[in-house]
Amino acid sequence: MMSDAWWTDVRTVTRITFLVSPLCLILTVGCGGGTGTSPPPPSTSPTPSTPNPCTAALAEVSGVRQVVGERKVVGPDVHGPSRALGALWAHEAAARRGQIRTALPQPQSEDVGDVAVLQDEGDLVLPPNRFDLAGDGLRFTPNGSGGYDVAAVDGTFRQALGSKLSLGDDDGVEEGLPFAFDFYGHWWNAVFVNSDGNLTFQEADRSSTDRDIGRLLSGPPRLAPFLADLDPTSGGAVFAEAASDGLTVTWCAVPGFDKPQTTTAQITLLSDGSVEIKYAPTLTLTDAVVGLSPGKTATFAPLDLTAGGSSTAADAALGERFAAFNTLDTVALSRKFFATHPDGYDQIVVFTDASYVQDAFAYEMTVANEIQGIGMDLYDLAADYGSAGRLRSLVVMDALTKYPADPAQKFLGENDTVSVLGQEVGHRWLAFLRFLDKDRQASDALLGRDQAHWSFFMDSDASVMEGNDIQALGGGAFRTVAAVQRYCLLDQYAMGLVDASEVPPFFYVESPVNVQPPEGPTSAPKVGVTFNGTRRDVLIQDVVDVMGPRVPAAADSPRVHGQAFVYLVSAGRTADSSAVAKVDRIRQAWEAFFLQATDGRMRAETRLLPPG
Repeated sequence: MMSDAWWTDVRTVTRITFLVSPLCLILTVGCGGGTGTSPPPPSTSPTPSTPNPCTAALAEVSGVRQVVGERKVVGPDVHGPSRALGALWAHEAAARRGQIRTALPQPQSEDVGDVAVLQDEGDLVLPPNRFDLAGDGLRFTPNGSGGYDVAAVDGTFRQALGSKLSLGDDDGVEEGLPFAFDFYGHWWNAVFVNSDGNLTFQEADRSSTDRDIGRLLSGPPRLAPFLADLDPTSGGAVFAEAASDGLTVTWCAVPGFDKPQTTTAQITLLSDGSVEIKYAPTLTLTDAVVGLSPGKTATFAPLDLTAGGSSTAADAALGERFAAFNTLDTVALSRKFFATHPDGYDQIVVFTDASYVQDAFAYEMTVANEIQGIGMDLYDLAADYGSAGRLRSLVVMDALTKYPADPAQKFLGENDTVSVLGQEVGHRWLAFLRFLDKDRQASDALLGRDQAHWSFFMDSDASVMEGNDIQALGGGAFRTVAAVQRYCLLDQYAMGLVDASEVPPFFYVESPVNVQPPEGPTSAPKVGVTFNGTRRDVLIQDVVDVMGPRVPAAADSPRVHGQAFVYLVSAGRTADSSAVAKVDRIRQAWEAFFLQATDGRMRAETRLLPPG
């Protein structure tokens, strides 16, 4: 998770306002950064007739492949303020390109029982924004406002590629800069080259979470020539060359993870503070984020990079999101829902009649958080999503057809429909807790996938947050005996349902060995896995010592979680009554599951409120 500091002022935000440039949007946070530099000299790139150097370079390193690491798991995905900001970026960018309808007559919606049916009228689904920079070049030049101007340059690559970097999948290595480089008013002597088509300052980016706008905004300071899930262990190579006038990094025919398509892109950091990015005509990957970010910012300027543009804020990220598929516009959907429904819901749960989620099974997106001590930042984007202040979260379950007719039928590993929903709903609060280990050092050993789910080797009493119930067999032997059934008492503490004094000691297994069948800390939960290791007991005070106390405490936290179930109907289609009935079955099963999963301490109220 990100540090709390950069969100301190964001939690009171209730609106988006425009900067001087109509392309630049700002979510009101404090501004900072440098004053930029003088205009740069002309590009030193070679002439257009020069061949792309990747062909010869790859011939020299052909046959040298690295060992592929643990295969990634595509499952329910993590939420966060970064995703909420990314959705705002995508919505505003599509609206400015005229790709979605923003002015409509009375919104088309219909409540069928306690399911809100929303009709897409060209306003709720973002069309593809296909990659259109192949063979082109871009130059980002610091301007007098502390931001950057973007202009087209010749797309021919620099010929000297330098040395091949040893990069694994989701990996990063540090490279020294031949000069101090000014980036958003901060000077740097080294940069991290990351396998996923980007450079970062301060720290490498080895995360496997979505390579999206939210990551561009919320992560470290970043230059993204082609931010995407790239895998240099399965093809191509990444090179770095330090020269007196610039550091050049080139991704040569690097494929997307588990994909045949590749990208060939080059970025050069020039001594005057400007940045050049070039793309080969042979590039075949189509989904990526291209741009610059000062890191940990809520200020952004969505651009059409082929047309150029500027950002005039010293803390504004700028760039473009490219996507080959239709995506759900959660900002527009939430606003449309609230146009015909009262602001009486903590969470909106969305099912759709078509699939819009590409890199996960389902996801949750927190739009506001006021709770301290659970590892989440304090911020408030509820107004941007059409809420007068109560909305905290959206859950996108994606296509209804993914789910069995029976909500209790297992179909996704150990999960059934209500346990998947339990995980996504749980991301409103969970799972980000760290603790003091036996050496009294802050540890994340309780956490598994994306540091937002419980570790496979934590005894979470079969938490729906990808948790196992682990039985100690004696002699350092263990076995998983149940999975994804409830919210454990540690979960309920973070949810504000029990006091810290009510959370009993729990344990995780350190340094597990002889795992059969083989699993890792980030693996999906599974019953019947045996292993050996060292049991480490944890007290709730060990958690509080790192996270701080939960505020508000359990005595002051709600016991009713208000939710609206929404079914989205695609443009040109009509709502199928059997589909709406299926959503309603899930809704009713969910109410019963949630009450049981919280040991009766919290109730999900899913009935739609009357207008007024």
